[in-house]
Amino acid sequence: MVHKIKVLPEHLASKIAAGEVVQRPASVVKELLENSLDAHATSITVVLKQAGSALIQVIDDGDGISAADAQLAFSRHSTSKIAAYEDLENIRTFGFRGEALSSIAAVAQVEMKTRQNGDLIGTRVTASGDRVSEISEDNSAVGTSVQVKNLFFNTPGRRNFLKSPSTEFHHCLNVVQRVAIAYPEVALTFISDDEKIFSLHPGKVRDRLALMFGEKLSQAIIPVSEENPYLRVTGYIGKPDFSRKTRVEQYIFLNRRFILNKSISHAVLKGYEHLLEKGSFPFFAIFLEIDPKKVDVNVHPSKMEVKFEDESAVYRFVLHAVRSALAKHDLLPVMGVESETPALEATRFSSPAPAVSTMMKVGNWRDLLRPEAAPSSRESSQPTGGSDALSSHTDLSPEVKPIAPVDGGIDRTRVTEPRDSRLRIMQLHSKYIVLPIDNGLLLVDQHAAHERVIYEQAVAQFEKHSGVIQQLLFPIVNELSAADVALVEELKPFLCDLGFSIKIFGKTTVILDGVPIDVKPGQEKTILQEILDLYKEDENSVVLEPRERLAKSYSCRAAVKAGDPLNLEEIEGLLDQLFATKIPYVCPHGRPVSIKISLDELDKRFGRTS
Repeated sequence: MVHKIKVLPEHLASKIAAGEVVQRPASVVKELLENSLDAHATSITVVLKQAGSALIQVIDDGDGISAADAQLAFSRHSTSKIAAYEDLENIRTFGFRGEALSSIAAVAQVEMKTRQNGDLIGTRVTASGDRVSEISEDNSAVGTSVQVKNLFFNTPGRRNFLKSPSTEFHHCLNVVQRVAIAYPEVALTFISDDEKIFSLHPGKVRDRLALMFGEKLSQAIIPVSEENPYLRVTGYIGKPDFSRKTRVEQYIFLNRRFILNKSISHAVLKGYEHLLEKGSFPFFAIFLEIDPKKVDVNVHPSKMEVKFEDESAVYRFVLHAVRSALAKHDLLPVMGVESETPALEATRFSSPAPAVSTMMKVGNWRDLLRPEAAPSSRESSQPTGGSDALSSHTDLSPEVKPIAPVDGGIDRTRVTEPRDSRLRIMQLHSKYIVLPIDNGLLLVDQHAAHERVIYEQAVAQFEKHSGVIQQLLFPIVNELSAADVALVEELKPFLCDLGFSIKIFGKTTVILDGVPIDVKPGQEKTILQEILDLYKEDENSVVLEPRERLAKSYSCRAAVKAGDPLNLEEIEGLLDQLFATKIPYVCPHGRPVSIKISLDELDKRFGRTS
C-alpha cells in the first residue's frame, strides 16, 4: 500500500515553522530584542547592513547563557521561560515557545557569542540551515551577541518577496522604536550601514518620545493615568489639534509587550468624541497592565495579537481613561472634572439644570465675559435681522428709528444715540455668536453649537428611552425606497427614543404620527428622509454604533441653521446648554464649535506693539 500521507523531513518542517516566526528582517530584530529584554539587559545595540538582509546583530549586557545551554538554545521548542502547561496562564516574559533561535537559524547563518557574569570564558555557537555547525570557547563580554547573516540564503523565494531596502529598514526601525518606548530605562543604540540612527540613554517615556518624534510632539501630548483593581492604563495621547492623516504613530503595550488590537484602538479614538477632523487620527502610546492570567498572548506566532478575559471591560476602561485625560487638559479655560450628571432638557434652548456631565464641567459662559459685557437680568431683545451684518444687544436710547421690514418681514433696528455703548454678546450675519471675553473674543458657530447640544440630548434619550413626542395634527405619509423603509424598520427603536412616532405600511410607505419637539415647524415632511440620507453617508466613513450615527444625523437636521436669527434669550439659552455638554468645543461631525481670538492675535493683525 502506498501511503499518501508522509512525515516531512526535519529540515523542511523547520523551514515551514520558521516562516511563521521569521517573515522579514524586522521579525529577526523583534525576536532578538525580546530575548535581550528577557535576559534583563540594561544596554542593547542593534546593527543592520542592507536593511537587515546582509546582517542583523543584536548585542546586550544581559544574563548570558551557560556553555551547557548554548547549543540547546538552538533546538526547536527549547526555552527557559516555561516548564508546565500552567505556566502558559501566567506568562511574564516575551518568549515562551522556544522557537526564535531555531527559526532564525533555519533560514540564515547565525553566530552567537555569550557569557554569564562570573564565568571566566564565554561560548561561541554557529548554526546554519537549522544545524549547529560549531561550538567553541570564546573571550566574549558578559551578555549575548547574536549575528544573523544572509537572511533567507537557503529560501530564495522568500528573499524575493522582501520589499525595497528603505521599506525593510523602516519596519526594523519601527520594532526598535517600540522597544525604546516600552523600556525607557534601557540604553538603546541603533546603527544602520555604519550610520548611528540614534543612541538613547536611560530616561522616561516622555523623553524617549521627544527624542524619537521631536520636541513638537512632546509639547503636544498629555498624560493618561487611570487604574482599578483589574487594570491600569498609563501613557500619553496627542492633543486633538496634533493629529495625523494615518495611524502609524499609535502604540499599545500590554504588560510592556507591543500589541495590535482594534478594540483598544477604537476605544482611544472614541474617547476623542469627535474632537478630530474627519480622516485624522491621534498619536497615542498607551500602556495596559493586567494580571497575565486575565489575558492570552498565545494566539498568534507573532505574539502581537491577544485575547482578554473581558474585552468589553478593557474597552470601557480605556475609553474612560482617554476621556478623563482630555477633560483634565481641557481646551476651554473654565473646565474641570466633576462627577455629577446633567439633566438634559428636551425643549429648544431651555436652560438645563446646573448639574454637570460625568466627564467635565464647563462653567457659566458669563464668567468668560469682560465684566462690562455681562448681560444684565433686565435686558431683553427683539429678534435680529437675518440680513444684518452685525446685531448688537445694548441698552438703547429712547430715540429709535425703525427701518422698514426686509427679508420676509423681520424687523431691523438702527441705534442712533445709545445710552450705553458698552459691547454685549451679539449675533454676526445670523451665523455666529460673538462674546467679548476677558482676553479677546470667542466666536461660536450657532449651528455647530446646537448640533452638539441635540446630539448629547439624543444619546441621553437613547439611554433612558425618554424621547418626547410632538403629536402631529395630520399624519405625514412618507413614500420611501424599499431600502430606506428597511432601514427605518432597523432603526425604529432608536427613532422612537428620539421622539418619532412611526408606522410602517408595506415596503415603501412610512407614516409619521409625531416628531421630536426639536423639529421646527415646516420641517416635519422632510426630516425623516434627510436623517436617513445623512445616516447612509456616514455608513462607510465613521466607526460608530447605529444609535450614535443616528444621533449625529438627527442633530445636524434638527439644529438651527446658519441664517436663522436668534434673540438674546435664545442666544443665552443656547450658550447655557452648550456649556453644560460633555464636549462643548466640537460638533458631532468634528467641526469646531468655537474659536478663540486673543487680544495678542488682534494686536498682531493690526500691527500694534502695545
